[in-house]
Amino acid sequence: MKPSEKGAGFLVTIAATAAFGAAVVAGALLIDRAEPVSDELIPPEATVEYGERLLRYTAELIGPNAEDPSMRYSGSNLDCASCHLQNGESAGTLSLLLSTPRYPRHSGRDGEMQDMRARINGCMERSMDGRRLPRDSVELISMELYIASLSERYAGMGTPEHPGTTFVEPNRRADAEAGREIYAEHCAVCHGENGEGLLETGDPRNGYTFPPLWGPDSYNDGAGMHRVLTASRFVKDRMPLGAPNLTSDEAYDVAAFINSQPRPQKANLEADFPNRILRPVDSPYGPYAEGIPFLEDQLKYGPFRPIREWYREQREAQAAALEDERG
Repeated sequence: MKPSEKGAGFLVTIAATAAFGAAVVAGALLIDRAEPVSDELIPPEATVEYGERLLRYTAELIGPNAEDPSMRYSGSNLDCASCHLQNGESAGTLSLLLSTPRYPRHSGRDGEMQDMRARINGCMERSMDGRRLPRDSVELISMELYIASLSERYAGMGTPEHPGTTFVEPNRRADAEAGREIYAEHCAVCHGENGEGLLETGDPRNGYTFPPLWGPDSYNDGAGMHRVLTASRFVKDRMPLGAPNLTSDEAYDVAAFINSQPRPQKANLEADFPNRILRPVDSPYGPYAEGIPFLEDQLKYGPFRPIREWYREQREAQAAALEDERG
């Protein structure tokens, strides 16, 4: 039995700062901006329809229990639609409607230009706790085609207003213990008392109606959703599903509680953000920029405004140093 709609759950990419604009533009020239460039390079098996199915039925088609062992790329039984609500068609936080025009772009996390296929594979390794799909695979190209079709559809609608986040960042430390109570009151009914989620059926290949928020079948600690501010925006704008009603403070605290719980660990996180001052202010893991004057607890739970200001000063100083080198 396949569900007509998957449930919701809990990803954000990092853009480079203007100080590195010249390097970003130069890097863009080295990347194929429109892969695949022509129809001849698209395998006939790669279709928008297949891409849509892959996002909706990720666990079944490429999950850890997929019928074909060679197709087991995702490390969890989550679906892409667990985070990208209505298969990415729902406007708002984590919508895919405007994704294609934003790529290629510089990734501070990877330290290089990133196209749409690389971005999808980043999700595979982090949010899905799995491994990369081959760049020329039917599956990866189909996902790329489907996401591109959403952007075309959005443009065809006359570009209606795309809602931004309603989350207002509190200027304090997030309180995970307060978040525990908020979770019990507002979240546990769908996601389980222990964050285990609710399977669609008895077969994990059918994915979740409501995805797990921690534990072995959730996103790993390298995922964007493992950042408190990223999770807070999603919770504030989207949860509870269908009737989001939490305050920004409640979203902030429950995000801290969720991300204080155990989850899969991604290897080689120390390679992320080779330019340390491009690290997001709420990055919960190091290594951090040299000389950063904040304790680990604040770097995970805030308050984040002083961290943001410190990073801004460091980026300005680095930009000035680069200008001096150019003479």
